[in-house]
Amino acid sequence: MSRDAPDPRRVARERGGRLAERVAAALLIVHGHRILARRHRTPYGEIDLIAVRGKRLAFVEVKFRRTRAAGQIALDAMQHRRIYEAAEHWLKRYPALSEYELGFDAVIVLPWAWPVLLRDALGPVGYGRE
Repeated sequence: MSRDAPDPRRVARERGGRLAERVAAALLIVHGHRILARRHRTPYGEIDLIAVRGKRLAFVEVKFRRTRAAGQIALDAMQHRRIYEAAEHWLKRYPALSEYELGFDAVIVLPWAWPVLLRDALGPVGYGRE
């Protein structure tokens, strides 16, 4: 394999991740959310989806896994910290939304099954907003 050729496994994971994010966005839309941003990059990491429903602003982590349990295990403390810091960075750019109720949700996309929306799966709401 050439040094310049991309790793086929990495390419497949990237495609799978993008598909999972589209599935997760569709699920959120069906549940009444409006998608504000997709794959938003910050200095702290990427936020997969940012969605709003009513006065609730959700920062959503998307996981594509074989089982729900595997998806939940992947939502570790490092993921929590990264999404909180990225969310705070995003809110500084959009201060009008800082008064919304915040949610740190996850969508687990499973093969051949309905995706699972886990509200506030990434810890307590209001992290760092005292």
